[in-house]
Amino acid sequence: MDRKQIANLVNPVTKEIVGETGVIAEDLSNVTDVGTEVFNNADVDTVTKKLLNHIGRVVIVNREYEGNAPSILRDGWTYGSCMEKVKFEMPEAQDNPTWQLEDRRSYDPNVFYQPKVSAKFYNERTTFEIPFSTVTSKQLEESFSTAGQLGSFVSGIYTHAKNSMTIKNEGLIMRAINNMIVDTIKADYGNNTLSASSGVKAINLLYLYKQAYPSDSSLTYDAAMRKPEFLRFASYVIGLYPKRLRSASKLFNMGGNVRFTPKDRLHFVCLDEFKKGADVYLQSDVWHNEFTDLPQAETVPFWQGSGQDWAISSTSKIYASTKTNTTAVQLTGIIGCMFDEEAVMVTNFDAHTTTNWNPRAEFTSAWMKVDAGYFNDGDENFIVFFAA
Repeated sequence: MDRKQIANLVNPVTKEIVGETGVIAEDLSNVTDVGTEVFNNADVDTVTKKLLNHIGRVVIVNREYEGNAPSILRDGWTYGSCMEKVKFEMPEAQDNPTWQLEDRRSYDPNVFYQPKVSAKFYNERTTFEIPFSTVTSKQLEESFSTAGQLGSFVSGIYTHAKNSMTIKNEGLIMRAINNMIVDTIKADYGNNTLSASSGVKAINLLYLYKQAYPSDSSLTYDAAMRKPEFLRFASYVIGLYPKRLRSASKLFNMGGNVRFTPKDRLHFVCLDEFKKGADVYLQSDVWHNEFTDLPQAETVPFWQGSGQDWAISSTSKIYASTKTNTTAVQLTGIIGCMFDEEAVMVTNFDAHTTTNWNPRAEFTSAWMKVDAGYFNDGDENFIVFFAA
């Protein structure tokens, strides 16, 4: 292996570090080895030009990805297919005759009151598989020096397949939430312009802020994420809803049903940029954080994807169609959503791996599979907060 001389680089670098010079252009091509897939003819010793350079150390890239998806996994079951969700309508009150008794009048207690019940059936699942390894019995032994290296290699194959599976499942969980966000906004707005008003279930925080502070009517949603006044106002509005959702109401679900969501069944998911902005621009300025702190939330780095720029126009964007809204819509400025645990569910999550040994060619193939059901229930409480 050739040693490349870099004295002409490290001397100027030292001057940059100690402040002797400004930042200058640097050629790092002689410093960083970006790796090659296979050896080429130059990878021989410098004396005989024949002996191949030996591998001194093997590093297996084996890092497990944890994911960022919100925790909406629910229970599962082994037998049967569909999930039936039974709901009851709230009965009406009637006059109490106890304090209006009349002489010789009959008060019949044997009246049958039929319960008003409805049921929804969920019978869809998703499934996919990742063919992640074909491991040969003999050839791989020739590629490593020890059984430990071979074991690390096989483990690395499994981990990378698992990481791929985690990323894909994370994407599906977010799509279940995104589906509900799209339907909720469309239920409140239809085809109307989002920036012109605020809905009941889809709360336009920027519109409400401009109504409260007309002098700031030119504020854009991306600039709002760094404006303490908007963040303070948005935190105030969002902070009102946990208790509102605990109260029985027809207003906060698309089905118009009387629903309430106890504190221990409430989920709040918000964009990381909004939560971080509230922490930095608000909490750093106050003595009592509880006055400006947001409700406890799970944060996500983006709703659909980061784009190629990680700009808030990409991270806060959802561009999707749903079963209810078949024409794809673009929604930008999505800040967060607050919902009942039964509004968005992932059930019967089943991840497993199958393998097959080929005795003739002596190799083993493996497939990582996952089945799950991703459900939305428009009859349960679901609130969207956005800025448009």
